[in-house]
Amino acid sequence: MSRHALVTGASSGIGRTIVERLLQEGWQVSGLSRSAAGCDHPALRSIAVDLCDRRALAEVLPALPPVDAFIHAAGMMQAAALGALDEEISQRLWYLHVQVAETIANALAESLPADGRIILIGSRTSRGAAGRSQYVSTKAAMTGMVRSWAAELAPRGITANVVAPGATATPMLNQPGRASSPPKLPPIGRYIQPDEVAALVSFLLSPAAAAITGQEIAICGGASLS
Repeated sequence: MSRHALVTGASSGIGRTIVERLLQEGWQVSGLSRSAAGCDHPALRSIAVDLCDRRALAEVLPALPPVDAFIHAAGMMQAAALGALDEEISQRLWYLHVQVAETIANALAESLPADGRIILIGSRTSRGAAGRSQYVSTKAAMTGMVRSWAAELAPRGITANVVAPGATATPMLNQPGRASSPPKLPPIGRYIQPDEVAALVSFLLSPAAAAITGQEIAICGGASLS
């Protein structure tokens, strides 16, 4: 019987690439995003939902088939320096990156199987980046949250980790909201590719990664070395 993964942000960027990778590997996938997921596949159930709509999300979750893995890839970038921070943007970033992950994981926690997996897509900037404090603070919170979940879930054989990419070649790289803090090319001389992130996620979902939990694993092309 195929395993079932719930993936947020399934219609574009890293989320879409993760969905495509899992489908190739034989997973059943439920993809949550504001628009339909970008591929047509018999094992994909694409669900259009605004993740920041608390009521809409609450209606979707109970209708899902049993979930073996939850991957939270939905995200947005906004950059601003201290002195020019917008409270509404902070709330939107926190809600999407942290609160939505918490809401979904909380709903799934009791029903995850003994080999269940939780993976949040964080950022290698979680320890600080000039001009990005609103974004960075939410990604740092993800790590603390996941480490706490990992400690709670380890006795059940369930792992929880953060995959933290550096600048990745997705539409988010060119979002207008990051104009004041543009991406920097990693030392390897190119941006991270979405399929590289998806490959790491795939490994963490595998039986070979059963002993890896509570970790923030960077895939940044050397950007975190400086």
